[in-house]
Amino acid sequence: MESELIVFSGNANRNVAEKICKWLDVPLGKAICSQFSDGETRVELQTNVRGRDVFIIQPLSAPANHHIMEAVIMADACARSSAKRITLVAPYFGYARQERKSAARTPITAKLVADLIEASGFNRVLTMELHNGAIQGFFKIPVDHLYAKPIFGKHFSSTPDDNVIVVSPDAGGTERARAMAKHFNCGLAIIDKRRDQPNESAVMHIIGNVEGKNVIMIDDIIDTAGSITKAAVALKESGALSVTAAISHPVLSGPAIERLNDSCLNELVVTDSIQLTSEAKKCDKIKQLSIAELFGKAIRRIHGNDSISALFV
Repeated sequence: MESELIVFSGNANRNVAEKICKWLDVPLGKAICSQFSDGETRVELQTNVRGRDVFIIQPLSAPANHHIMEAVIMADACARSSAKRITLVAPYFGYARQERKSAARTPITAKLVADLIEASGFNRVLTMELHNGAIQGFFKIPVDHLYAKPIFGKHFSSTPDDNVIVVSPDAGGTERARAMAKHFNCGLAIIDKRRDQPNESAVMHIIGNVEGKNVIMIDDIIDTAGSITKAAVALKESGALSVTAAISHPVLSGPAIERLNDSCLNELVVTDSIQLTSEAKKCDKIKQLSIAELFGKAIRRIHGNDSISALFV
């Protein structure tokens, strides 16, 4: 049965694909995924996929449009080569923040991306920490939604602290933060944040007592780092002893690294769902944890038609 499993990788994060394959103890499938001289994506599978269970690892990270096209073209190549089943393994699901009409005459781009993924021939999607879990309902194919809690929980449990409090940097992330607070059996606080326009936010006030506490802020995405660094200042002003952020997807665009370096954050813990830029790798405050084991277990269970609910603990 193991011989029927084959894993391919696009160019979005080949390092994490290699780590997952190492955990699975299977070779990474050979494929050409490059560009023609005019910029069009070129894909050619060099491993036989007929009748096989194919997993294509491709975070839909920046440049999102290019990486989405790589993924759907690879799926089309697999479908036309008679693959038995094709699963998109997208640790980071791009366009997830455009999951609703935020103003008049705006699109729901996450739904459009879901339609494109389905139309290209994918039979299943495996992802982690969707910005909004309701995005699963945009698909007519099965979606397996993993959580980073086991990864962060293991990391912070190695340095136990009885004085910890988990904080959600906005009201929308309360459920995610509550799950982590329950894991640590500690208190929960919420930051009331109001965003006037994309990538800009203002911290209003903190719901809960963080005085004398070591704070762990939990969120799914860190983009320009404006919200997190402002939240860290507010927490410190409210008496927090230290502020650490645990955020699943390190988008880290624009002035993010500069803001992190200048911030009062003690540490930013992220996963390798997105490949860090060379600038981000030089930032001493960033610690990256591997998703290889979590996704390796999920892929093996999906391949064996087993439940993945045990991975949610």
